[in-house]
Amino acid sequence: GESVPVSKKNTVLPENTLIADQKNMLFKGTFIAGGFALAVVCYTGMHTAIGEIAQSMGAIKNVKTNFQKKTDVLAKQMAVIAVVSALALFIVAYVVQERQNVYDILLVSIAALVSAIPEGLPAVLSIVLAIGAHRMAKRNAIIRGFSSTETLGAVTTIITDKTGTLTQNTLTVRKIGIIGQETVTVSGEGWEPIGNFIIREQIADPQQHKVLAKLLQICSLCNNAAIQHHTDEDTYKLVGDPTEGALLVLGKKAGLVKNKQSALLDDLPFNSSIKMRASLIKGTKVNELLVVGAPEKVLDSASSILTVNGVNPLSEEEANKIKGQIEDWSNKAMRVIALAYKPVAEATEISDPMFEELVFVGIVAMIDPPRPDVKQAILQCNKAGIRVVMATGDHVNTAIAIAKETGILSANFQGQHMAVTEKQLESLDEKEFQKTVMTVPVFARLSPAMKLRIAETLQANGELVAMTGDGVNDAPALKKADVGIAMGIMGTDVARNAANVVLADDNFSTIINAVEEGRIVFNNTRSTAFFLLTTNFAEITTLLVAIGMGLPIPLTATQILWLNLVTDGTCTSAMATEQGHGNELEDKPVNPKEKILNKTVMPFLLINAFVMASLALATFTWFLPENEFKARSAAFVVMVFSQLFNVFNMRSLKTSVFKIGFFTNRYINIALFVSVILTIVLIEIPFFQDLFGFQYLTPVEFVVLASMASMVLWIGELYKKLRFSK
Repeated sequence: GESVPVSKKNTVLPENTLIADQKNMLFKGTFIAGGFALAVVCYTGMHTAIGEIAQSMGAIKNVKTNFQKKTDVLAKQMAVIAVVSALALFIVAYVVQERQNVYDILLVSIAALVSAIPEGLPAVLSIVLAIGAHRMAKRNAIIRGFSSTETLGAVTTIITDKTGTLTQNTLTVRKIGIIGQETVTVSGEGWEPIGNFIIREQIADPQQHKVLAKLLQICSLCNNAAIQHHTDEDTYKLVGDPTEGALLVLGKKAGLVKNKQSALLDDLPFNSSIKMRASLIKGTKVNELLVVGAPEKVLDSASSILTVNGVNPLSEEEANKIKGQIEDWSNKAMRVIALAYKPVAEATEISDPMFEELVFVGIVAMIDPPRPDVKQAILQCNKAGIRVVMATGDHVNTAIAIAKETGILSANFQGQHMAVTEKQLESLDEKEFQKTVMTVPVFARLSPAMKLRIAETLQANGELVAMTGDGVNDAPALKKADVGIAMGIMGTDVARNAANVVLADDNFSTIINAVEEGRIVFNNTRSTAFFLLTTNFAEITTLLVAIGMGLPIPLTATQILWLNLVTDGTCTSAMATEQGHGNELEDKPVNPKEKILNKTVMPFLLINAFVMASLALATFTWFLPENEFKARSAAFVVMVFSQLFNVFNMRSLKTSVFKIGFFTNRYINIALFVSVILTIVLIEIPFFQDLFGFQYLTPVEFVVLASMASMVLWIGELYKKLRFSK
């Protein structure tokens, strides 16, 4: 899980040493970056570290997602409502009609039952999820499981890895320290060789500073890395050691191009015993040994120092000052490297004595920088009521530094601990462990098993958890989380296969984009379900009241089926395409236990259904003195248009359609236009009149009835204003 290679050595360690600190162990599935060793195989197969991960993944059972649980409940609720309402219709009609027209009553009741049962709900939900997944893919979040589309919108906690997710998985030199000069700050990110050198808040030309120019020359020549520019993607990729790559990029920012092959006499790759690497370069007057290495080793091997006044003996005061700078930068989670050189006359090969009496030049501090847009994304998470937790295998100081820089660890954090390690977590009892997991924002030096335990603890405390990761060690937690999110570029195949979502750009900010789309999916699911229920309630209420009053049946079986199969079907499919209204991330996450259909939204549903039923009944009784056929035709038109106006109500359950805009969703406008044309055809063309039992209505009557039906929109707007206006 490290962004740079980790040194291994054959020292004896305590038996309970955490896996991240087992410096004397080589693990199956990892790569050797350099060096050589004779090793003893002590575990094989499922007993290896990677085997234990495979075992833990196999023990995790697949369960229904949050969305599947909610839609199961919704389908049952709608089915119960359909059966009860159809049964009530038949009983009332049978009693009031005194056992007359039993066949017609049964036919209408069955039609009402068929129309009320949400047979179209699975198709509508699939469309909503598919559209959401398509939109997420456009924003670089690839959905592997459709139901995860909505679950993302309900996430309450995001457990994120550090390297490659919050950070760029690169090393970038940020500071340069030279004795007798101000600290040089370097701008630019990643492997792109573009940036400025800033001294006293002014952009400086490094070639005009003698010591800085020498340091940059060492950076450019004393490494074997290469930076490749892929012009088709306009990206820069490293070939070689990350530390050497960072130094090479630093030299390129100063305009130095690595071209040392003609002058290179000898080269020593990084040697773990002396903790230095070196290149012997042929000079015009004298050859030079250029050295890069661990600052304490280089400093101990130096006897003099390069200053603006030339080469001077290295004093104890200067050495202590350099050590203080090294300690300060190291405490800020920076990787510090020292650079030195030595004139070696006519030497053509590197030998051990050359590493004595070096000329110290300076130090550079580098870090795996946070991604540029991560801080803003975490602010959006906080605004959206989502807690972000860092869980990393990296060192605690590094984790805290990145957490502070990205905003995971805020300046006004009031908790007892900013960060805890796995060793500290293991010392806690279960109650203290739960409290720590629920309050601490940073967890460091974690093993795969501990990441999994943290995820399980959060879920047990009612949190809906999204987990990010890229390595094999992240796979168990990715699989256990409600939404596992894997990195698509740097991630392993194991991590991607265990995850529900794959980020095509490995960027944390993509997660918040996916959360926004997930909330849109939930809103569209709720809106389409409410639209169907409102229509069904209105139809059943119209039939029940009319029959209870002793009136003829206001809608026939075929008319009811047309309303639900054609008008409803066209509109619900279009409503599934509704885009966000810009306020999705302003609300807290939906409670995972909250049902799609609940008492908080029932008033809006019942008010709309009551208005629609009242308008249909009023119209039916108004036209009934002429004849039943014309009364049914008028009631049908009112019911159709009230449904169409109700579409605008249901586009958002809180926001006014006047704020959203009537023409911002072209699919809805097309669906409404098609429904209006079909209704006119049914009522006005003789063939369809006879087929459905309608009678001709004049254009004026049509306009008047459509205007009446618009009442459902105005009353819905009034409800939103009174209920949600601030």
